[in-house]
Amino acid sequence: MTLGVVIVGAGGHAKVCIELLRAMNKPVAFCIGAEGSESSCLGVSVLQGDAHLEELRRAGYASAFIAVGSNALRQRLGALAKGLGYELVNAISPTAAVSPTARLGCGIAIMAGAVVNADTCIGDLVIVNTSASIDHDGRIGEAAHVAPHCGLAGNVTLGPRVFLGIGCKLIPGVSIGADVVAGAGSVIISDIPDQSRIAGIPAKNLQKKDKDK
Repeated sequence: MTLGVVIVGAGGHAKVCIELLRAMNKPVAFCIGAEGSESSCLGVSVLQGDAHLEELRRAGYASAFIAVGSNALRQRLGALAKGLGYELVNAISPTAAVSPTARLGCGIAIMAGAVVNADTCIGDLVIVNTSASIDHDGRIGEAAHVAPHCGLAGNVTLGPRVFLGIGCKLIPGVSIGADVVAGAGSVIISDIPDQSRIAGIPAKNLQKKDKDK
């Protein structure tokens, strides 16, 4: 008998990922939530505290999915799970369109209506959210999050832990550095350095604006 997937997370993002896994016919065994979490998440029992991750591994559970919205926390918990010997599974909606030439890491969520086109490389623990599109030859770094309705043109690169807010648009060939946060609706037409906070049409560096005041 194959034991089910252990979900790390018990909030809204976990609910979506539980439904993705169920649509892939992957049973979910438990969720692991923070102290004070609800006792159940979409009918899945919730265990409180990260210590349960090690306990379940010792009990024979071998597959996990990190369903946490925070990029840095998702990356940390993914490393913890892999260190304990878990395989990080992917959660991919049957309604997503993923090119057969796309290269996918582990622990990835690709939501309903998303498109991942030819020769794109998706790093571990990435979220490609509802109806987002990544065109050909994209490079998406580990634990990045492409929010709903974002549109990335061809040859776009995102560094690790980038967060693109809802509806961001990126022109061909732009490169976004690590830990960049882009506000909803941003239109990105040039390369962005690491750790920038940007927004607008075209997107501008908000930190520079603050310094100018």
